[in-house]
Amino acid sequence: MSAISPPFVVLACGNPSRGDDALGPLLLARLADWLQAGPMAERFELLEDFQLQIEHALDLQGRQAVLFIDAGVGMTQAFTLAAVDPDDTPAHSSHAIPPAAVLAVYRQIVDSEPPPASVLCVQGNAFELGEGLSPRAADNLEQAWGALQQWCLERAAAARPVP
Repeated sequence: MSAISPPFVVLACGNPSRGDDALGPLLLARLADWLQAGPMAERFELLEDFQLQIEHALDLQGRQAVLFIDAGVGMTQAFTLAAVDPDDTPAHSSHAIPPAAVLAVYRQIVDSEPPPASVLCVQGNAFELGEGLSPRAADNLEQAWGALQQWCLERAAAARPVP
């Protein structure tokens, strides 16, 4: 990460080889194309990984806001977009952690509050290795796309100048 980072970071998690787990990476790829076509590209850093880890806390430094994108199960809606706060409830493993734990790690290592954070969780149903995106998840992705664009537009409009 450079000394001056873009004010916003979007971290998408998922494995493109595991069916609907590809929702996060697919939305991130679409976001990258959309941002490149407009004037906001330099305001956002886009990061993709199979899962969140404690090291992702370092990606939050110097940011005005962060968005985590991932597939979810057991949901009653196509997607949810909600604020998330730090939560340092002990986990059984540090191999993969939820966004709230990444924020808690940030608070521990930086000794200050993390940037405002949100989670875009898109309902997935089929996560089999080697499968493509299910038709239902593809519909959910389309519904979530507008919310993702709106999140970016709102953040860019309210951004503080970069020092």
